[in-house]
Amino acid sequence: MNDRIRHLLAQMTAIEDELRVALHEQENNVLYQIKGKRIEFEQSIKQAHSRLKKGFFHWLVTNRPQNLITGPIIYGMIIPLAILDLFVSFYQVTCFPIYGIAKVRRAEYIVFDRQQLEYLNFIEKFHCTYCAYGSGLIAYVYAIVAKTEEYFCPIKHARKILGTHSSYLRFLNYGEAADYEAKLEEFRTRLGKEK
Repeated sequence: MNDRIRHLLAQMTAIEDELRVALHEQENNVLYQIKGKRIEFEQSIKQAHSRLKKGFFHWLVTNRPQNLITGPIIYGMIIPLAILDLFVSFYQVTCFPIYGIAKVRRAEYIVFDRQQLEYLNFIEKFHCTYCAYGSGLIAYVYAIVAKTEEYFCPIKHARKILGTHSSYLRFLNYGEAADYEAKLEEFRTRLGKEK
């Protein structure tokens, strides 16, 4: 990878980080404040949320029947998700220290804060908790797999693929064989320095 591309990637990363911070600040300023693990809304917004809340029986009658019918299938997925969580977490705890890779913080991916929304009834809060776990877990696993790929095989594919992680852009081009072992060691050293 030439210096120009490295420079552009560094700029992209800096801009993405800046955008993420700006979006987070805008959200915080408009609707709520985060105080520790608690989210606090202005009183007027809390009252508006309470007025919008559907009671359980009203929600049950107005809910789409297909959602109720497929519920056991959706919630049955908790078993493979929990097993995946257990195995990937075990892999990271045991192998990342050996490889010298900084661990992925689970709490940054699996976040349970939607149950603090007053306009959701207890069933909707339960759904949100399940979805937060499922989507957060997949993102957590993805981050662990991305670090593993960067450690063992930081080579781009010959064909363009969708859904690549942020480190993929830095990977070596397909077929770039010159000094492969030295470049691989650079990737591994960088992973060890991440926090």
